[in-house]
Amino acid sequence: MISDWIGRRCFSLMHQRNLVYNTCWEDPRLDRQALKLSPEDSVMVITSAGCNALDYALQGPKAVHAVDMNHHQNALLELKLASIGGLDYEDFFQVFGTGMHPHWREIYYDVVRGRLREQDQRVWDRRINFFDGTAKRKSFYFRGTSGTFAWMINGYLNRPKGLRATVEEMLAAASVDRQAEIYESQGVSNRLFSKSLRWALRRDTTMAMLGVPRSQRMQIDCGYPGGLGGFIQDRIETVFKRIPLRDNYFWRVYLTGSYTKECCPEYLTEAGFQQLKDGYAQRVHTHTNTVESFLGQHQQPISRFVLLDHMDWLYHNYPELLAAEWQSIVNRADRQTRILWRSAALSVDFVDPLNVQVNGRCRELRDLLEYDQGLAESLHQQDRVHTYGSFYIADLMDVAA
Repeated sequence: MISDWIGRRCFSLMHQRNLVYNTCWEDPRLDRQALKLSPEDSVMVITSAGCNALDYALQGPKAVHAVDMNHHQNALLELKLASIGGLDYEDFFQVFGTGMHPHWREIYYDVVRGRLREQDQRVWDRRINFFDGTAKRKSFYFRGTSGTFAWMINGYLNRPKGLRATVEEMLAAASVDRQAEIYESQGVSNRLFSKSLRWALRRDTTMAMLGVPRSQRMQIDCGYPGGLGGFIQDRIETVFKRIPLRDNYFWRVYLTGSYTKECCPEYLTEAGFQQLKDGYAQRVHTHTNTVESFLGQHQQPISRFVLLDHMDWLYHNYPELLAAEWQSIVNRADRQTRILWRSAALSVDFVDPLNVQVNGRCRELRDLLEYDQGLAESLHQQDRVHTYGSFYIADLMDVAA
């Protein structure tokens, strides 16, 4: 269909030429409980903004391999690694915590740039103003395609009288009950979900800015009561009324453009920064590649895979590549391998029927994967982001046996 082609084209153009994600939208607090990382583990994760790769490194695995087809995403993680190596904590937090530094140009050229690879220098030389606070969009977290949408939403929050103050009051609330009380008493739902916003959220261009391909939008539209609009409204209401906002750094940075030292990812805490600076950061390696190609070239086994939600897009657009990716996972898996992924859909039915070759035999993945459904459902309910339809934890049987 022409609409599918247009949606894919729009998504591909944005992803190939731009920094899409300036922060990760997968809750690593859940991943830590699911992965149970040890010093013997090697992790492969899709890079996104690199926040969670750094979080996994803080758990002390042998190596964290961050893989992404979009070089800009890896360049962002490399910028964080170079800044960890060259800056003190206060400067580092100002850059990546508040999203701006008044002396960024000086810091970048004098301290950080020389620690970057040439291809990463080219990316940030062209985007030097992303962190210097001189432009209209002062915060880095209003940059990139998803950041641009966050900036637009922040402008939108300033339009209805008192809505910005109400949102800030909810962010500062001492309890979930107080959050819900503010949400209901101030009529946030009616003030927030206007006809214009509902219209924008149904556009492929808007979803592409947020890193959501058309395939994911269609999964939600077809599988959720009320479609995409109902899904988004229900999820946001759950975040505001049922999930504590005091430590929800995902929504804080999206709604304000900055973190606080009390509400931020682990790599931005002083203790986390120091652990990374003292050596854990050296265990993080970036690879601009597909998952399949990276695993085909990598010589050592991988025991933990974090696939985010990219299989939704692969299945809809390139099912043959999804099967090939799983074959590469099976080929490179360690003896005790755990795999995490998320989906926009409420349930995923396209993984289990995939065929892979194991010791010369064709096997379906349903025969090789043992799901921890109870743990996955329990953790999914605690998800601070709360924008995914489902969460999966699966152990791969020892295919070498």
